[in-house]
Amino acid sequence: MTGLSGLFKAEDEEVDNSEKLVDLFRNRAELKKEFAALRNEKYQLQDRIKEHQGATARVQQKMDHLESLLLDPDWVHNVVAFYQLRRLGAHCNAQLARFAEHIKQQREQKVHGKTLDAWNAMRSGKSDAVRAKAGEVRLQVQLLEDQLQAEQHKMQTMGGIARLFRGRSQSDAVDEIAVNIETFKAEENGLLANLQNIENMQPPDHEGLDVTTKRSINFMIIAFAQQLYLHFEEHNLAAMAKEASEKSVGAVNYGSKYECDEIIENLNSRRESMESVTDYAEVLQKRARKLSDHALFRSDEDAVPVPGTVATIYSIDANGVVREKDANLLGDNYFAIAKILSR
Repeated sequence: MTGLSGLFKAEDEEVDNSEKLVDLFRNRAELKKEFAALRNEKYQLQDRIKEHQGATARVQQKMDHLESLLLDPDWVHNVVAFYQLRRLGAHCNAQLARFAEHIKQQREQKVHGKTLDAWNAMRSGKSDAVRAKAGEVRLQVQLLEDQLQAEQHKMQTMGGIARLFRGRSQSDAVDEIAVNIETFKAEENGLLANLQNIENMQPPDHEGLDVTTKRSINFMIIAFAQQLYLHFEEHNLAAMAKEASEKSVGAVNYGSKYECDEIIENLNSRRESMESVTDYAEVLQKRARKLSDHALFRSDEDAVPVPGTVATIYSIDANGVVREKDANLLGDNYFAIAKILSR
């Protein structure tokens, strides 16, 4: 007996040791996974640190370059002119973006208003039809109730002989009328529930603009971009503002202090005069129509025209006289128009 118990004990110890070994390997595998994850996280953080260090170094390099330009008497006035021109580019971009958003909201409200009007008309038509049907059923119930009262009165006033011969048929008639009343009342309740469901209907969600509407919006945006270009075309301000928006400070030399001051003076003068011009809606619409007459698209689904087909600037004076000149505002991405157009 002692030998057998010792044998079983050894087997139990073997099983326990095997389970402990399995647990040990499992824990080791989990630790490896956690270590690998921490190592990857470490590498990612190191990469981010390098990116931030690189960005900081580039900013510092720009600051040092700007400082050297500001300290140079031959360049300091160019720096001022450069940033004033860049400000003009940002100002035109902001105006164009605000105009685009205003036009988009107008068209969305108009399209959604039409959809809502059609939906309201549909709901009104349904509710009117159900209400009329419910009125007809209610009238039928009232007529049957009057008839029921008359038949009940007739049955109550019957004499003994009449009750004996016609009482049964009179009672059946009363029961039939009562059944019809309940049937019509059930129909009326169903119609009223249906009417309530119609009244509780939610309006349709806004589905967005179709391609045709987006194209008309884009023509108005391009027309306004032309308006900005024409206003700042004098003294070549529009082109210089575009150049300043795309290049770094110090990459452009505008000349002497006198020439730089003249640029800033012209710029301020044209910007102030732009703020006073507000009545150009008719000009924009006329220009947009001319753009649409010549615009081509790469496909039926495209809302943005091929740049070369809208590269004609239409200058329209107060008398309605139209003059044309070439300037591909869309192709050259004046005032960052490519990001503003509807797509």
